[in-house]
Amino acid sequence: MSEPAALTRRQQNLALMTLIVAMVLEIVDLTIINTALPAITSGLSASPEAVQWTIAGYALSFALLLMAGGRLGDMLGYRRVFLWGVTGFTIASVACGLAQTPEQLVLARLAQGASAAIMSPQALALMQVLFTPLERVSKMAMFGLVGGLAAIAGPVLGGLLIELDLFDLGWRLIFLINLPVGLFALASGWFFLPDRKSSRPAGFDGGGMMLFGLAVLALLWPLTRAEAGWRWIEMASLMLVAPLFFLAWRHVGARVGAGRAALFDPSLLAILPYRLGLAISIGFAAANAGFLLIFAFALQTERGESPLTTGLLHMPFGLGAMIGIAVLGRNFLPRFGKWVMVLGGLTMMLSSALVLAGIGVLNLSWPMLAPGLVVAGLGMGSLSGSIAPVAVAQVDRDHAGAASGMLKTAQQIGGALGIALAGSVYFAWRGNADFPPSLAAIGVIATLLAICVVLAILLPERIFQTPVAVAPAVRNPAV
Repeated sequence: MSEPAALTRRQQNLALMTLIVAMVLEIVDLTIINTALPAITSGLSASPEAVQWTIAGYALSFALLLMAGGRLGDMLGYRRVFLWGVTGFTIASVACGLAQTPEQLVLARLAQGASAAIMSPQALALMQVLFTPLERVSKMAMFGLVGGLAAIAGPVLGGLLIELDLFDLGWRLIFLINLPVGLFALASGWFFLPDRKSSRPAGFDGGGMMLFGLAVLALLWPLTRAEAGWRWIEMASLMLVAPLFFLAWRHVGARVGAGRAALFDPSLLAILPYRLGLAISIGFAAANAGFLLIFAFALQTERGESPLTTGLLHMPFGLGAMIGIAVLGRNFLPRFGKWVMVLGGLTMMLSSALVLAGIGVLNLSWPMLAPGLVVAGLGMGSLSGSIAPVAVAQVDRDHAGAASGMLKTAQQIGGALGIALAGSVYFAWRGNADFPPSLAAIGVIATLLAICVVLAILLPERIFQTPVAVAPAVRNPAV
């Protein structure tokens, strides 16, 4: 798979366009729903638990099946599995748009996340098929730019569609719009993507997936139930978290020791920057997802802003994030190392707290909120843009794929965790007239970012040095 496919420049560009459309479909669906949550809550009479699972369920199923999706492409062919993923995503989107109950919507969102996990890894694999290493640099930069714009456009598009209320569909349009886009991606993928697969496909670790999935579920489910109060069943679920993670760890270690395919590579965690980077990734993703959830919900329920205004107010944050990733992190990380992450985490912690306080207590107008959002985005971008380079800086290139897969999985699990934590606190305080619930959520988000800052301080001073070799027994970690 090291040599690019024998395609003309036009065929390569058409294939790239197909992959970009699919990426936009995936990213927009992660962010478009935030502005629609109050409308969904009233339209389906959804409980706070269902609202949280509408977002967290997507991230959770995406995270748990992401590495499995990558291995499916290796085994069965990237084009074929990509088309399967797009088909599933499109059908699940229609199911979301037609949902009549909160339970139906949550199930459809779980299916969306699972389909995205099948579709997403094929894009990177096909990039390797389509282009030489040098060509990939500019193409991946284009991916990053379009991905950033898609993340900003999601909330704006969601607010606009709800505001237009075409055919009296309301919030359902944010899902149904995926139908024509998905059909276009299917047709384009069928005609323009090359049919290739790995010459050395690895196997699956179904047991590892099941154990880690149960452990994460045992942790997240009680957190989404916090508002209603924990019963014995929620307490029992929390008590199972540590034993399940321990069993999963033992299972993965045993498979690696026997030279078999495993869910992840335990030896990677012996590398300090990677171990800390993985933890920072989880904490940051949790804080960022929690902030965006509370920000969108508080603007509409506490301030009475329209979905469109709420969507537009995501733009300053997205602009700051893009500058933080593309300019600050890129230029200062090689010179100042971990201190870029420390400063980014502190900046986001203070500015995001100010923004949420400005909504719930200070009653700041949107022109006054915008500068705080830009600064919060700058901090977010400086931190998030540094995590991956720092985490994999000392990882041997032979294990770059496994390390990146674990990192992206950790981000998705962190996002689901942040929604569960921040959402539970917010909804639990929503009935308190004297204490805006957005203020209660500040404590959760600030704590998560403070943990990220502490972990970043623990990173070594000299991060970008010789890669650390890992045990040869895990030469092909797989799902």
